[in-house]
Amino acid sequence: MRGKTAEDQRLLELLDPVAEVAGYEIVRLRLMGGEHARRLQIMAERPSDGDMNVEDCARLSRAISEIMDAADPVAGEYTLEVSSPGVDRPLTRLQDFATFEGHEARLELDRMAEGRKRFKGLLAGVEDDSVAIDLEGEEHTALIPFTWVIDAKLVLTDQLMKRGADIRAARLQSEQQQPTSE
Repeated sequence: MRGKTAEDQRLLELLDPVAEVAGYEIVRLRLMGGEHARRLQIMAERPSDGDMNVEDCARLSRAISEIMDAADPVAGEYTLEVSSPGVDRPLTRLQDFATFEGHEARLELDRMAEGRKRFKGLLAGVEDDSVAIDLEGEEHTALIPFTWVIDAKLVLTDQLMKRGADIRAARLQSEQQQPTSE
């Protein structure tokens, strides 16, 4: 789910180590558009706290640009966009479902399960290689194999907004407590 196409997967293989060395993890990569006006969209975050500010985006963009210029893996012209996954982020890795346990999410599957492909509910963590979700109107927690999930995203709720605000406040407090070098 981090990359949809074979070309996305090849780019992830090339760029994951670059992001890691720079101190980031790629959450999602998409190469979109036709032959001429293509866009390489990369969502990333710091693994330590899941944050990604403007300076982080610029730093990762420079690191990726160097490798992309040298390796030239994309035919033709493209625009590189590096961003944060945002508050109502996509869930692309199994660990994301554990990290955001207790938050509301929407999932889409690549096949029918219990007569449908789309599900909405509260994330209940992971079990082995399955996503646990408490579905709306259901008594039992559903276990959905992660390999069946083709799209998943957090639902923007007050609880999720508070989580994001708390993370930003903690980061700002940490930055203010760090000694400045003169």
